[in-house]
Amino acid sequence: MRNIEINELLTYFISSANHSFAPDSDPFTFENVTDALFSLATNVKPTDARTFLGTELPGLVYFDTEIVVAGEGTDLSTLPFESAPPAEVLMNEREVAEEKLQQPVADKPAQPAKKPEKTDVLIYHSHNMEAFLPLLKNTKDANKAVTSDERANVVGLGSKLSDALLQKGIGASQDKTNINKELLKREWTYSSSYKVSNEVVHASAEANPNLKYFIDIHRDSARKDKTTATINGKTYARLYFIVGKENKNYQANLEYTKKLNAKVEEKYPGLSRGVFLKTKLEGNGVYNQDISNRAILVELGGVDNNLEELHRTVDALSEAFADIYWDENGGSKE
Repeated sequence: MRNIEINELLTYFISSANHSFAPDSDPFTFENVTDALFSLATNVKPTDARTFLGTELPGLVYFDTEIVVAGEGTDLSTLPFESAPPAEVLMNEREVAEEKLQQPVADKPAQPAKKPEKTDVLIYHSHNMEAFLPLLKNTKDANKAVTSDERANVVGLGSKLSDALLQKGIGASQDKTNINKELLKREWTYSSSYKVSNEVVHASAEANPNLKYFIDIHRDSARKDKTTATINGKTYARLYFIVGKENKNYQANLEYTKKLNAKVEEKYPGLSRGVFLKTKLEGNGVYNQDISNRAILVELGGVDNNLEELHRTVDALSEAFADIYWDENGGSKE
């Protein structure tokens, strides 16, 4: 059994009256058509428990995230959910734990750098202060995992990813705009983060027309049991991808993201938590992905992941990205 799109159902009924409209193959069974008609009449999908309870349980209707590709352990109970840090936390960030940042991480030697022919990758951070508790002082509160010190937040991961891609001959750049500082200056709420980062990516695209790949790096708020994987005896910070459905590029971005996710899983089984599709009911819905058909949002690790785990995952992501990049653009992966 599979889900039936409304346009398929309409074509089915028209073709039953006029066979010149008949499709090449008949995808329908009695069960499929019955389920589709039931969904139309009741707004309930037999394959999605949320639609049975959405009007009965307050707030459940807002969990409108669709699991496109489910990673290991991913189901409705582990869906990613966006929540903004309290305003007072954003204005009073935590200090970093210097001793945790002085430990060198080098799982593998750096490859010889090659000079890229062009810069066509932009790495940026809509939620630039998302940080990691093991790198902060005196707190284990997930709501307080924020700092503008890029050594302990997602900006530092973006720098490492940019360096890793450059080592692979890919022209990567990074924008380190402090989005939170800009929000405070404009007296905007945290929910306007994507409005500011949208200005950033469009300004970057205007300044460099070669930009094609846009990577927005975030950190999930889930705890360590959900955000950590052990692969070949080493622990990694798990990642997942978000695709916004509210833009013209979403189908192309979705296919690209699924391809990248599959490559991650091929190289590091169990590293990805999956690919999720979001509408404006659950999050921003666009995530600046209208800028290109190669724009992604990746949630890398969670609040409890340490520097070693995060760096291993950045290296893994860079390998998968490079494989797809060279497949699309020709040239050598070495």
